Amino acid sequence: MYKALQETIAEMTAPGQMFSISEVEVGGQTVKAWAMAPNSLRDIWLSTAGHADKDYLVYRDERWTYKQAHEEVARIANWLVANGIGQHDRVAIAMRNFPEWMLCYWAIASIGAVSVGVNAWWVPEELKYGLKDSGTKLLICDKERLARFDEVRDGFPDIKVVAVRVEDVPAWATPWSDVLKAEPVMPEVTIDPEHDACIFYTSGTTGSPKGAQLTHRGCVNNILSVVFGTMSQATAQAKSEGKAAPDLLSGGKTQPASIVATPLFHVTANNCLAQTATIGGGTLVHMHKWDAGEALRIIEEEKITIFSGVPTMSREIINHPDFATRDTSTLTALNGGGAAVQPDLVGKIDQAKGGARPGQGYGMTEVCGIISTSAGYFLSDKPSSAGMVLPIYDVKCIDKDGNPLPTGETGEICVRGAQVIKGYLNRPEATAETIVDGWLHTGDIGYVDEDNFIYLVDRAKDMVLRGGENVYCSEVETALYKHPDVAECSVFSVPDERLGEEVGAAIFPAPGTSPTAAELRDFCKTQLAAYKAPRYIWILEEPLPRNASGKFVKRTLQEGLDISNAA
Repeated sequence: MYKALQETIAEMTAPGQMFSISEVEVGGQTVKAWAMAPNSLRDIWLSTAGHADKDYLVYRDERWTYKQAHEEVARIANWLVANGIGQHDRVAIAMRNFPEWMLCYWAIASIGAVSVGVNAWWVPEELKYGLKDSGTKLLICDKERLARFDEVRDGFPDIKVVAVRVEDVPAWATPWSDVLKAEPVMPEVTIDPEHDACIFYTSGTTGSPKGAQLTHRGCVNNILSVVFGTMSQATAQAKSEGKAAPDLLSGGKTQPASIVATPLFHVTANNCLAQTATIGGGTLVHMHKWDAGEALRIIEEEKITIFSGVPTMSREIINHPDFATRDTSTLTALNGGGAAVQPDLVGKIDQAKGGARPGQGYGMTEVCGIISTSAGYFLSDKPSSAGMVLPIYDVKCIDKDGNPLPTGETGEICVRGAQVIKGYLNRPEATAETIVDGWLHTGDIGYVDEDNFIYLVDRAKDMVLRGGENVYCSEVETALYKHPDVAECSVFSVPDERLGEEVGAAIFPAPGTSPTAAELRDFCKTQLAAYKAPRYIWILEEPLPRNASGKFVKRTLQEGLDISNAA
């Protein structure tokens, strides 16, 4: 199977083929890139006009075809230019996942301006920070974000504001309807691949968030990377089984359709899902907020073919009582991104009703999307792996002194390629620390096996250092998830006077179960060395706190849980 995969990769990346690889100069470094990648996101968007009457955006009872979307994007782009927005100017998008998010994004990218993805959960002071840090010239926002901006707008007298889905628009803002009155004529611009396409703020655990500068080259290469990852593994699997390779480019008889379940101000939803679906003529169904039961209704009624969200969402879908009764027959994949897919979830998806297979991608904002991907047989065969390293990356693992390690040895994962960001806005020191001689230091601890598949052990700063022993949180979480009574869990460090740090775990039980801390601790000891079993366990009555991306917020748990209440 892995020999077939390597043969497939060699065939697909051969000179002259669609996924041939070239070398380009980026920031003074020679890096790999997809040779046939278009120059800009503008080129990507304009290339999708041919999808015409296919459904593109869906939100509740509202629908846009590609033709309608192209007309509105041209109107928005024309209005932006007429109102003083030029190349390199920054336009902040602050709203929940409304269809207007994507329409604005494509319009901004198409005139060479820069989208600033505002975290929709930010409070007024955080919004103030983001707008100031990014040097935003124009803000496009919905009702909730408009109210938050109003609290700090005295500090931004020069920012123009557009209000989306707001009934009573204040005098200092422009109604969305006025924007759509512009002529549907796309302005002509020339965009360099190394120009910024967008600024996405990373969700750091300490300090202020950093604005990552994603280039057009990085974003376009990521689209091709996602497509390549899917095609190469599906083709290799078919080849090894003696079957014809699937025609994934045409999409077959069924139009691809996906739910936009995670925030568009992060690369998981925007770069990996939405942009890839768009180039393939797929439908994007937007949700007002995440709800597994509502997602199942949409899967049935909109004939969703691929679901992609954080792994917790896939777990909630297959565990939901409606999963047994809803028609999910069109669903071919339940993909995870933004966090590791736990090995037990891979098996549960494979065993669930219907034909959906598990899939996942490993990546980060700092590479405009994905580094590795795994799906179907390959994920089922290596359920603990984060996937195959994409061939446009060089990858190495280094020790604490920066020395490269042999294959299979654990260290910090570093990657180099055209998708690596330009840097962090206004943070030259952070940029220099993270990107060294073109190599992105991911901060993830792991190793690469002989088949070029990455295995993540943990975040470099998310280990528990217990009496000199490193305890990797993800390893303990994987063990806990094997217990049938655990629906959600998060493992983190707890200060300890004797050992420095101890292992803590917050547990949300599966419906109808009542596991005890002692039972869970003993279970862990059957899976792991005894010192890795949680010393402190909190069994919670509510689901674990999540951030805007749907990831569990360990910092909130660490700061909010009282050690005296642990068992």
